[in-house]
Amino acid sequence: MNDRHAVIAANRFGLGAKPGDLNIARGNPEQWLLNQLTLPDLSSGHPDSGEVLDAFYVYRRKVNRFRQQKMMEKPDNIAGQLFVRMAADTVYGAVKDEHSLNWRLLDFFSNHFSVSGQGGMMKPLAPTLEREAIAPNLLGSFEQMLVAVEQHPAMLVYLDNAKSVGPSTRAAGNKRGLNENLAREILELHTLGVHGGYNLEDIQELAKAISGWSVSRPKESQHGFVFRQATHEPGTRVVLGKVYRDTGIDQGEAILKDLAIHPATAKFVSFKLARHFISDSPSEDLVKAMTETWRQTKGNIKSVVTTMIEHPDAWHPTPAKLKTPREFYISTLRLTGLPLPNARLLVNTLVNLGHAPFGAGSPAGFSDKSSAWDGADALLKRVDWVNMISRQVRMNQPPLELAQAHSGSLLSDHTAKMVSRAESRQQGLALYLMSPEFLRR
Repeated sequence: MNDRHAVIAANRFGLGAKPGDLNIARGNPEQWLLNQLTLPDLSSGHPDSGEVLDAFYVYRRKVNRFRQQKMMEKPDNIAGQLFVRMAADTVYGAVKDEHSLNWRLLDFFSNHFSVSGQGGMMKPLAPTLEREAIAPNLLGSFEQMLVAVEQHPAMLVYLDNAKSVGPSTRAAGNKRGLNENLAREILELHTLGVHGGYNLEDIQELAKAISGWSVSRPKESQHGFVFRQATHEPGTRVVLGKVYRDTGIDQGEAILKDLAIHPATAKFVSFKLARHFISDSPSEDLVKAMTETWRQTKGNIKSVVTTMIEHPDAWHPTPAKLKTPREFYISTLRLTGLPLPNARLLVNTLVNLGHAPFGAGSPAGFSDKSSAWDGADALLKRVDWVNMISRQVRMNQPPLELAQAHSGSLLSDHTAKMVSRAESRQQGLALYLMSPEFLRR
């Protein structure tokens, strides 16, 4: 039992076993996972969102000058460089860390609060959201994470709230008005869910409450998030039947805090967590238990995840999820010990596999269902990549030993024979990496 649970702990809850992980986890798989509920160590040295905005404004001025004068040397694309470095840094952390449950949790919430890194200012801003708003709040209250995310420059720019102007303010005009994008996604995607019981009026009222939530402009003393009273729609707001007084920035925050502990939010996010970790169709008992913990703890994420880990329905022996390309990539590097590629190659590989960092192209994020990733073309891309990297691995041990280090007692006789009878160690590794035991979790 413990051997099987060790495999599940490392590969279903984590991002894939490293050689030796199963031996450690066998003692007490649940406790091994609970010990991993620590904040992921994202390296410092990268600019924060305020510095990114400042750097982008400088870069944009240089580009405009270059186009006008056509004499200067074209400025370096600082936006692309920052994006690649920060996007790769998260993957490096997930590969190198002995523990990976916390990195999977970071990936989940980064996708839950999806922003696009495509083009312009968003390219360098997108990776700062998970570093500044999600990772620091990963094991705390959902309320704190929610407020931090919705006030983050990446989210405000991505969903156009930075330019939202209350219709009754002096700043309102023909070219500037109230933008409802962020309010709509907060209710539909971030909290209550599409069936959460809100209506169009709730969206409009929330949009008014968060009008004035913006970002710093060139040469302003403030950096990053800025509240602009002049563009904030005055007056009381009514959201989901509750009245919120006009308290400036606090008005929007008060609504978010209530949304974070709303029963619909508890059920919606608990279901998404269970679907991500366990199965596309998690059991009602599991989701109900997680939802109840959310209610009792007012949305403490660590407590909700602990309930999931300790629930028997989370440990069914059949791997129910197909790894996403990102999970497949990370788990391959964790198992094989391949040298980490440079940041550009890493990002390009994920793009080629169909899982570009911050590339969902929608506030809904990448699909969490296995059916989104099991197409013939998608799997063929994995085959091509595996065939390439298997030739680069220094096979100091038989591939069957690596297979056993990853799948333990869940390794089937069929796969074991196929790997052991391969013409070369490299071929044996490639066969295992494309086996059901490795592709699924």
